[in-house]
Amino acid sequence: MSLRTELLKSVWYAFTSLDTEKSGKVSKSQLKVLSHNLYTVFNIPHDPVALEDHFRDDDDGPVSSQGYMPYLNQYILDKVVEGTFVKESFHELCWTLTAKKNYRPTGVALPNQDAFHLWCLFNYLSEDTYPLIMVPDEVQYLLQKLFTITRSEMGEMELGEVLSLEHGVSVWQFLDLVTSPKILRSISMETLSMAIQDIYKEIIQDVLKQGYLLKKATLRRMWTERWFVLKPKVLSYYVSEDCKEMKGSIAIDKDCVVELFRQVSVFNSLDLLLYTVNFRVSDESSGSNENYVV
Repeated sequence: MSLRTELLKSVWYAFTSLDTEKSGKVSKSQLKVLSHNLYTVFNIPHDPVALEDHFRDDDDGPVSSQGYMPYLNQYILDKVVEGTFVKESFHELCWTLTAKKNYRPTGVALPNQDAFHLWCLFNYLSEDTYPLIMVPDEVQYLLQKLFTITRSEMGEMELGEVLSLEHGVSVWQFLDLVTSPKILRSISMETLSMAIQDIYKEIIQDVLKQGYLLKKATLRRMWTERWFVLKPKVLSYYVSEDCKEMKGSIAIDKDCVVELFRQVSVFNSLDLLLYTVNFRVSDESSGSNENYVV
């Protein structure tokens, strides 16, 4: 999925959440505020002149989604550069707007963070047509992953009901489905929450592997425990698993040599040689560091 397609899906939710009268149109004052917030979250220079000119008060009245698209494309999306903004903050902005209006669970209410993560997963797997829906095969895929992580099984009856959803489901129907008694059964909310987080990290954040390792650099002989996160092109390490304080990262590219280091020692070690920097990471449990060999 291209960056623009990904962003448009979330913006669509934000736009429709402002359509309080369900007329397909949003007032110019609300679109002005939304546009200003998008400028901010995307870290692009504000253009107050264009903003005021495009959304000035006149007799044209509210603006449709098609009427908003030229401004959205020219003054916002065309200026967005991947890597210069925090995607999660952008998606969270759009989620907050739409959830406030539309998330009305019929049964168990998911914690906000879990609902947000499922909403992101839904958008990632949904069709590129509006209104956004997820087809039965993708619904089954996500539910199967949830069941696998929670070590549960999806019954034939539940599977049949999912596959019978001929036209797919909206995100609000999907959130209700995840927390329905037939799906939850013996799964606790805590277990479900951990499973949602794992799937979100795998699919949305592209995390291949994560966990605590011991790290020792060449110049320092002391082993330090760090939380490591492996993605396709980078191995990052943090103070703790909340990933709030990153201590460093190692690019996994043509200049990085990764080899398993064997020696008679308390630990099995993994040497990462990057340019002139030599890192060694190890797991106290023998052999598990081999999962980080790429």
